[in-house]
Amino acid sequence: MNTDKLYQKDQYLKSCNAKLVDVTQSKNCFTLVLNQTIFFPTGGGQSCDKGKINNLEVVNVYEKEGIIFHEVQCNNSNIVLNIDDEVCCEIDWQYRFLNMQRHCGEHILSGIFYREYGGINRGFHMGETYMTIDISLEENPEIKTLTWEMVKKAEEYANQVIWSNAPITIRHFQTREEAAHLPLRKALAIDKDISIVCVGDINNPADCVACCGTHPSTAGQVGFLKILKVESYKGMFRVYCEAGRRAMEIFNTYHEIMTKLNKKYSATPDDLLDKMTAQEEKTKAVRAELHTLKQSVIKDRIATLSVDLKSLGSSSQKKNILIKEYDDMKIDDLLNIGRPLISQLSQLLIIVSRPEKTMLLFSDGKIDCGKLVKENASIYQGKGGGNNTSARAIFPKVESIDTFLDLLDKHLR
Repeated sequence: MNTDKLYQKDQYLKSCNAKLVDVTQSKNCFTLVLNQTIFFPTGGGQSCDKGKINNLEVVNVYEKEGIIFHEVQCNNSNIVLNIDDEVCCEIDWQYRFLNMQRHCGEHILSGIFYREYGGINRGFHMGETYMTIDISLEENPEIKTLTWEMVKKAEEYANQVIWSNAPITIRHFQTREEAAHLPLRKALAIDKDISIVCVGDINNPADCVACCGTHPSTAGQVGFLKILKVESYKGMFRVYCEAGRRAMEIFNTYHEIMTKLNKKYSATPDDLLDKMTAQEEKTKAVRAELHTLKQSVIKDRIATLSVDLKSLGSSSQKKNILIKEYDDMKIDDLLNIGRPLISQLSQLLIIVSRPEKTMLLFSDGKIDCGKLVKENASIYQGKGGGNNTSARAIFPKVESIDTFLDLLDKHLR
């Protein structure tokens, strides 16, 4: 027995009673088969309806060989469902209507791509945050690509169809032959139980194609359609778009972002990009100036350390460690100070950054920096590593740096 699909007869039906034909139970789920249903199953790029059956949450709906299966959550082992019980079905109407808007918007846009550019819809997906349509330019060999200007034109034409409030009719046929006379934009891929969705006059439709999904009765209910981007995809063109309430949500998000940017740059939509570009140029100039100053400071500190190293080397009381602290530079900059001095070292040079809780070790290799870190830093919950001429140790607490320095001093002494 096939399930009676009430959503095909009236897509605006929000609730119904049905008889339970079959029920199976897994851990936290019942799978129900009803004699009739308003729940649309996943198919044709459209997700299944959400809702409740006897106040149990419907988590999945799918069709197999004409029978529709409803998976409902069940966290209460006391719930009993028996064959021939009458159950109450209620769909999440907001979700259903959004799917109707989105799916119908995709039909209209696909029809425009076919009419204007000979583009065939070879793939369609309704995701949570956007829809995608894969357009193959195979009907018009003169057209090789979809430019953004072409896409914007298709969007304009699609919205004209929506705003004309063109009627949408759904015709059901049992065989391919019965539907063959219709002006389809895409050849039929099934042989029986065929539903044809037509937008506009059947003699000159904006779109006419086989589809099992749910659609509004007029195009105006789609609201509007917005194309987000287009990109090359496997020899085709993937168009990202949205329609209906979801398109409005995206517009609202974009508007909020635009409003904040206008406020930040003291701009209007007309001059925002110019002001952002001008600010980027200023930022680039400041970065270049900062880089020059930083390199100058690094050069000066290398020179100062070089003098200090020579003084230590000539001192009667030779020390095994030279320690310097710089809290105004990042680790990469400190590495650029220490590395050029490796060839001058006869002792261990340690550069400390307390804000980074890090110390860098440098030597000529006779004192193995990496070994010192690997064998001792973990005593103070530190971590790090390196090689014989340079290494770094990072500590969870800044106080551990002094303790570790004291350990190294005693170790090398």
